[in-house]
Amino acid sequence: MNGVGRRQGYAVGEARRERILHTAMQEFAEHGYRGASLARIAERCELSQPGLLHHFPSKERLLVAVLELRDRMDAERIGHVTGAAMLHALADLVERNSRVPGLVQLFTVLSGEAVTADHPAHTWATERYRALRAALTEAFREAVAAGDFRPDTDPESQADRLIAVMDGLQLQWLLEPDRVDMPKIFRAHIEDLLKALRP
Repeated sequence: MNGVGRRQGYAVGEARRERILHTAMQEFAEHGYRGASLARIAERCELSQPGLLHHFPSKERLLVAVLELRDRMDAERIGHVTGAAMLHALADLVERNSRVPGLVQLFTVLSGEAVTADHPAHTWATERYRALRAALTEAFREAVAAGDFRPDTDPESQADRLIAVMDGLQLQWLLEPDRVDMPKIFRAHIEDLLKALRP
């Protein structure tokens, strides 16, 4: 195969891989890890199950790839910002998430399932919360150093509280989307937090 043929083959393979990931994301969101079916994912992608396994050799590998894709999507949307800009970026992320309930459901279902040590997403969930806590703590710390937030602000505590509010709101919204206005409530929380933390 010449260079052009190899590049075309690679592009086709990457497009198929992306389609599998997005289809699997929907399947995991609808059925959780244990209820998701590789056969159903393959059928929805118009592939045979061996064709699917060519790209992702196991259900566990597929799940990890889906979770990593979701994390990359969120990280790209937020970028590295601190202070008020960081809090507003999180509010924008919550707003976007409200338009893709399947993704929020995927995260919530898998995070709940992953509390057991034998779940294939357990390591991902543990490391994700550690990384998120560290990133938010650093953002709060930088904001304090820049004079955007009060010097007595506790960056670690604020990071933990913010994660708890986001996750708690997501769960309530998934259960009662007509009653819980997740973006509005979270933005109000951010405004209250900014008022409390400003010097």
